[in-house]
Amino acid sequence: MKNIKLCYMKGIVNMGKIKELKYYDVQKVGTIKELLEIAVEQAGDKIAFKYKDEKGKVIDVTYKEFQKDTFELGTALNSINMADKHIAVIGENSYKWVTVYLTVLKSKGVIVPIDKELPVCDIINVLNDSDSEVLFYAKKYEKNIDEIAEKAPNVKYFIGFSTEKTEGNRLSYNEFKAEGKKLYEGGDKTYAEMITDHNNLKMLVYTSGTTGMAKGVMLSEHNLISIVYYGLRVSTVYDRCLSVLPYHHTYEAVAGILVSLHHHSTICINDSLKAVLKNLQLYKPDYIYVVPAFVELFYKKIWSNAKESHKDKILKVMMIVSNGLRKIGIDLRKKFFKSIHDAFGGNLRKIVTGGAAVRPELGKFFDTIGIDLINGYGITECSPLVSANMDYCNDCSTVGFPLECVEIKLEDVTPEGDGEICVKGDIVMLGYYKNPEKTAEVLQDGWFRTGDYGRINDKGQLMITGRKKNLIVLDNGKNVFPEEIENYIMRIPYVQEVVVSGVKDECGSEVRLCAEVFLNEDKLKELDIKDAEQTLKKDIAKECSILPMYKRIGKVVIRDKEFAKTTTNKIKR
Repeated sequence: MKNIKLCYMKGIVNMGKIKELKYYDVQKVGTIKELLEIAVEQAGDKIAFKYKDEKGKVIDVTYKEFQKDTFELGTALNSINMADKHIAVIGENSYKWVTVYLTVLKSKGVIVPIDKELPVCDIINVLNDSDSEVLFYAKKYEKNIDEIAEKAPNVKYFIGFSTEKTEGNRLSYNEFKAEGKKLYEGGDKTYAEMITDHNNLKMLVYTSGTTGMAKGVMLSEHNLISIVYYGLRVSTVYDRCLSVLPYHHTYEAVAGILVSLHHHSTICINDSLKAVLKNLQLYKPDYIYVVPAFVELFYKKIWSNAKESHKDKILKVMMIVSNGLRKIGIDLRKKFFKSIHDAFGGNLRKIVTGGAAVRPELGKFFDTIGIDLINGYGITECSPLVSANMDYCNDCSTVGFPLECVEIKLEDVTPEGDGEICVKGDIVMLGYYKNPEKTAEVLQDGWFRTGDYGRINDKGQLMITGRKKNLIVLDNGKNVFPEEIENYIMRIPYVQEVVVSGVKDECGSEVRLCAEVFLNEDKLKELDIKDAEQTLKKDIAKECSILPMYKRIGKVVIRDKEFAKTTTNKIKR
């Protein structure tokens, strides 16, 4: 089959209209330890983290204080001979969680972030497969520790964030860290002076496992540092962020936390997904990392509020006027859309989104109201960032330009011009933990087969078409990626979820397309839609009218409940 290879070197894209790409200047570092040392040296008294304590009081932690906390916890781990072991952590986003994370990243050990939504049996599987010898855990898991201890015998210490007293190998986090503080202040600098090999395994991340037992993705310190450096070169961040996504997600743990620390930003820890809008008001961030579902939520909330207050027509007019003024160099977006900006805290400049496709019209909308929506593409096996849109060259119909350290080639290209995206470079994982067979399936001669299909536009930007495993091959030989059509259907305001699939005939051939849809009942009432089925069919036909005939929907099914989802909130197909 056709094989396209696209190399990106020294800031030059070797194809298309854009020849010279402008990158931000970013300080290079070799290790996570060096990253934090530089942050302390350059911004030691700046607030590194803000979070709410159990009473709701906002606590500030400076970069100097944060580094000291990692020294104390690391010294404690070293005192029980665990500073070079595999160390797991599970729980909701918290300052203690992130302290464990950075402490282990700076040690000779390996951090194993565990998905907090996994059932106990899967938590045990991850602990056993990962060879973890320490488990840090949040309060909600206290009731499961006896079972975990019995079925994960390799775990020697259980350290509870909320445990009050140490008993045997069930340790209190606070008491454990206090012992480390005594040792560190008494002159024990073994952990603080620890030297690591940045090419060794540093982070072991388990995939969501929707197609069977989760695989452990092995990431090196070099992988992580490469994402921080090359990611910031493409798209910068600002002074303060709201940290929303679960910390076991590589997207938030690496592209969020580590990038923010290297930029010396203040990270405000969101205490619950339900409190996002409230915390935007409280912390007033400049930027936020989210998945597209959040962007959709923000977008629909803005229009819903506008319609409730009978200002939706005014909003549409202001958008037209604002865009017209911008063409002659007058930017009044902050003034025109002040009420929307105030709802986001008043300072939000950038929303960074990844993990799935985002509808291009959302990018245009947020640009129109004065907030940059920067879309990127990645996968856990690539640490997890492959490409991102640039601040001065942003097109949300694409996932931007590959990082400078990345080579991309497209394989098995379809007649429509889509090929499987293969990635090579500093960001590609070491392999799957203790699973050479699975590693060999996806990693060949340094090239990682992502399982995603895409193409390159004439500017050199990557465009994602869909997942290889979701590809629908119709009986006429046409290839259809359902994600493309789903994006069109999601434009319908009362559609909450949709999955497009192939309809088979009696011979098993896929002859047409079906859209299975879950509707938003509140929106149907708001829009006074009486016959949901007929209205939906008409609206789907209208939205998909610009598509080729073979991509049109032939069957519509309305669901009475939401689709089942993975722990990362993706629909299980």
